[in-house]
Amino acid sequence: MCVGLSAKVVKISDGTAVVDAGGAKREVSAQLLGDLEPGDYVMVHAGVAIAKITDDDEEETDQLMEELPEVDGILGCGSYGDIVSAVDDVLEGDKPWRFGDINADPEELGRVLTTPEYYAYLKIAEGCDNHCAFCVIPQLRGKYRSRKFEDLIDEAKTLAANGVKELILIAQDTSRYGIDLYGKRRLSELLRELCKIEGFHWIRIHYLYPDEMDEDLIDTIAQEEKICSYLDIPIQHCNDKILRTMNRRGNKEYLDWLLPHLREKIPGLVLRTSLIAGLPGEGEEEFQELCEFLKKHRMERVGCFVFSPEEGTAAAKMEYPDKEVAEKRAEIVSELQSRIMDDYNESLVGKTIEVLVEGYDRLAECQFGRTYADSPEIDGMVFFQAEKRYHPGSFIQVSIEETMDGNLIGTAVEDAE
Repeated sequence: MCVGLSAKVVKISDGTAVVDAGGAKREVSAQLLGDLEPGDYVMVHAGVAIAKITDDDEEETDQLMEELPEVDGILGCGSYGDIVSAVDDVLEGDKPWRFGDINADPEELGRVLTTPEYYAYLKIAEGCDNHCAFCVIPQLRGKYRSRKFEDLIDEAKTLAANGVKELILIAQDTSRYGIDLYGKRRLSELLRELCKIEGFHWIRIHYLYPDEMDEDLIDTIAQEEKICSYLDIPIQHCNDKILRTMNRRGNKEYLDWLLPHLREKIPGLVLRTSLIAGLPGEGEEEFQELCEFLKKHRMERVGCFVFSPEEGTAAAKMEYPDKEVAEKRAEIVSELQSRIMDDYNESLVGKTIEVLVEGYDRLAECQFGRTYADSPEIDGMVFFQAEKRYHPGSFIQVSIEETMDGNLIGTAVEDAE
């Protein structure tokens, strides 16, 4: 759960505040709040003072914490290395509260796989430098910090040796990888080296910012067989005025060029994006522009969220549509996208496609898996009948016979490996 902790400001110096929470003094970032004074109460999350609160708010927060006895301790995003010692403190009866430096270099702490054995995420960077007006992540997770190239390769080799077949690259912005550490983008180079590792069958990329995609990266994705023709490119909106107001780089003209260009260069490309309905400045005209943009480019996977004003962000101080209006717009986008996705699924009926087997559904009495067009936990599934039970992590060929509720239905043909 995401926990905010109330604390009293003791001292202010150069954007840093010393705060007191229940007798425990800690340094936190005060860069979001320019008018703090000693004696003020603040809400702290992930080592950052995110909002000023009143004495009544402080008492209410303390009462809330008392009502959450299951919360044994609170650690920020800069304190991963303190988890074990924090657990020790809890076992000794203490209630640790630790917020390390959110701008520190990523720690190489060793990997514990929490996903099924056949797929794994590889986080290539921490933090974010984009500072979108609606997002508080840079204040919570710090500046963009790429992990060392060689550390990523070593971790990937270990994952492959342990049976991982699908590697999923993630970061707040994967396309910027290397620019802070090496002075240039190195995602293309990283991908090429990862593709050389024996054992990986699929390599999937999430969170590619559209303005950072150069021709070298596009060519690498198109040429390397292991890289899935599936790109997650968050655009949030297409209206130029909204993009500028939200501090998003690029514009609609660029997106209108980029998306067809990607489809031309990368055969069978499936595009995923995320959108926000009800952003500041979105009237009916801007919303209709977004719907027409979706109809034009027909991205196969779209997640649409309702704008939520986050404390400490520029967008929270702007005028924005009523929540009911934003929710209705998100529903319209979802209905539109559902039709686009159904059309894509129907185009696969009668084809034989590669599927990564994930398990057996006892209720449906069939096995299930995913295609390259489906990222785990967020996209659709393929349900199929087969003469034998396949081990999760196997790649097989499935003949698609019909669609149902955004999923594909078919029959196993033969092993793909």
